[in-house]
Amino acid sequence: MSDKLQDVVQFLASVYPPSLENCEILAVDDRTSTVLWKVSSIDIRPGGTISGPTMMALADLAMYVAILGEIGLVGMAVTTNMNINFLRKPSGGLNLRAECRLIKVGKVLVVGEVWIYSVNSEDPVAHVTGTYSIPPQRLPE
Repeated sequence: MSDKLQDVVQFLASVYPPSLENCEILAVDDRTSTVLWKVSSIDIRPGGTISGPTMMALADLAMYVAILGEIGLVGMAVTTNMNINFLRKPSGGLNLRAECRLIKVGKVLVVGEVWIYSVNSEDPVAHVTGTYSIPPQRLPE
């Protein structure tokens, strides 16, 4: 396990343990992350597909993880915008994998994209873009 990955997992476990209940963080690298969502019966909607809110939660976590890996362990980085395009029906019986790439890392805003896949598939089921606000650095008084 890389140092970045270990640091992010420990941070989330201490400040927001529920974020890791259904997820496993697989990788945290320069401006990227990969997160696995362990699909359960509560994630399945009628028709045997995985719900949109489940995919949005996965994308939001993947982006947050990539940001923590890039700028450091900042608890108050917050989502300001997310947009999702559903591309194809994911299989309700398979876990989901999210691959995030940060497009722009500024002083105030971070913009990124997340591709979501059913595990063992190369065809994406959703594409998400999002923006996070980074809290200002406070100077010591």
